[in-house]
Amino acid sequence: MNDRNQTLLRTAILFLTASLLATASIAQTAEPATPTVRFGGFVDGYYAWNANSPDSHENFVPGTGTSAKRSNEAALNLVALEFSRDAAPVGFKLSLVAGNGADIVHAGEPQGTATGSETFRHIYEASITYKASDRLTLKGGVFPSHIGMEGFFSKDNWNYTRSWLGEFSPYYQTGVHAGYVFTDHWSGELHVLNGWQIIGENNDSKSIGGKIAYNSETLSASLNTFNGPELANNDDDWRHFGNLLVAYKPTSKLSLGGSLDLGHQELPGSASADWTGVGAYARYAMNDCAAFAVRAEQFDDPDNGITGTAQKLREMTVTYEFRPVANLILKIEGRHDRSTAAVFKKDADNFGRKQTLLIVGAVATF
Repeated sequence: MNDRNQTLLRTAILFLTASLLATASIAQTAEPATPTVRFGGFVDGYYAWNANSPDSHENFVPGTGTSAKRSNEAALNLVALEFSRDAAPVGFKLSLVAGNGADIVHAGEPQGTATGSETFRHIYEASITYKASDRLTLKGGVFPSHIGMEGFFSKDNWNYTRSWLGEFSPYYQTGVHAGYVFTDHWSGELHVLNGWQIIGENNDSKSIGGKIAYNSETLSASLNTFNGPELANNDDDWRHFGNLLVAYKPTSKLSLGGSLDLGHQELPGSASADWTGVGAYARYAMNDCAAFAVRAEQFDDPDNGITGTAQKLREMTVTYEFRPVANLILKIEGRHDRSTAAVFKKDADNFGRKQTLLIVGAVATF
């Protein structure tokens, strides 16, 4: 582990240790009642039509497509079972998953003894939370990433499929983090992590994540960072990443969002690779049961830093959402992708620079 990584790691560990020591002196005036363990989940299925009619039935580029990965077939995107208990002061959450999305999201897990995509394919979250005070919360284990506009569960997003910005940033992370509420509007987080969307470790160093966020009734914004060595068996070449999110709700029916990603990957020798992504989002709720959502984005990876090919990706998605009853979400979606490189599968020997998808998704919650 190099000196820079050691210094950063020591600072983060000292912060977390100080947080624990500071809360150890907090007196408990009464023994709190044991909170109830909750159980829930959902089943997420879809049919996706691809104008390219790929022989492999695969949409998107390799390693991506955490929703609607398979084309021209009815498929199970995700099924999830969740167990949780609120932190009072100790809580936990366990999310067990299966389906197309679970296989894709764990595809980058480092393979080895007692680790790898097969070992962790059914785990999305397995975390313990300690609420040290009204302001300070500590968490450890596997938990959702602090980065990005869209999460791993399609039911919680405005669109059914995820953006390229979402697919090329972490959905989950493994380690410990401290969250602190400064005021009614401002909060922050510090993370010490194994790495970039991995549970098992791929080198001997740790990565550091950070977040500073503002929230009000109409405006929310956050700056999210990630820094650390992310190449396999390499503790010297770092990945530096920043994500800026802004969400604005001008009326009770209209919601707007914007996201900006900047990434820099050091490579062995003096080389490096950079990428940028920008996305715009809008959602209009006609009533409690129906809504339209639109997303447009551009992802530029000129040095093949993260997408697998030197390219520029553009995407436009339109989604109609309908909820006939409280626990059923239906989404009809049209999506068009373009790339400056031939990356979208067609038949066995041919690739194209574009793909058009029509998707019908259904999520039943319980």
